[in-house]
Amino acid sequence: MLYAFTTIGVFLIMEGITWLTHKYVMHGFGWFLHADHHEPGYPHVFEKNDAFFVVFAVPSIALFFLGSYTPQTYLFFIGLGILCYGLAYFLVHDVLIHRRFSWFKNTNNKYLKALRKAHKVHHKNMGKEDSQCFGMLFVPLKYFREQNLI
Repeated sequence: MLYAFTTIGVFLIMEGITWLTHKYVMHGFGWFLHADHHEPGYPHVFEKNDAFFVVFAVPSIALFFLGSYTPQTYLFFIGLGILCYGLAYFLVHDVLIHRRFSWFKNTNNKYLKALRKAHKVHHKNMGKEDSQCFGMLFVPLKYFREQNLI
């Protein structure tokens, strides 16, 4: 049971880590990797921005390895929490929001509509500065209100 709480807790903490990374790294010194993600109609299957998936995958893989081969098995479940967040990020951000794959095209879910609106606001600013809505799963209530969803 403790391992399940560890995995869920890490998953939730990853939203804060993602927000901080997006605001201060991707829109900071890592802009050279993230900039193509803000270009409209970027024509390639892969973006330089996809390198951030590797950045988050490395600690997860390392924790799986360490947790599997040492007595500290909780490390495995920390890695699992990071992996689960990465999968959720991929499905929500790349599949649902940016439509990089043609899955989940016709959703009427209120939360997902508000999430897409918040992300559109983030991409409204094409540059490095003055963006907002840096998280992925947490949606400020104002986006639900703007869509008349609550």
